[in-house]
Amino acid sequence: MTHVVCQPCENCRYTDCVVVCPVECFHEGEIMLYIDPETCIDCEACVPECPVEAIYLDENVPEQWKHYIQINAEMAPKCPVITEKKTPLCEQK
Repeated sequence: MTHVVCQPCENCRYTDCVVVCPVECFHEGEIMLYIDPETCIDCEACVPECPVEAIYLDENVPEQWKHYIQINAEMAPKCPVITEKKTPLCEQK
């Protein structure tokens, strides 16, 4: 199992979750974060840190966001790993 970043992260991209990840499975895309399913160890440390509740266990992703499972798997390897907190997109000027 793995965790998945879903639609609420789009154009917001809070990074509170990345600093608690023990395996550096988060990747930074232009509009959101992605979790690499090959790296995620399902520790759930990131879930309570997400202020917009965008992170779900893959088997619990809401139906309307199921396609984000594939999006995370495809995009994570294409984007750089992120381990430090940054200003979210929704707060940048």
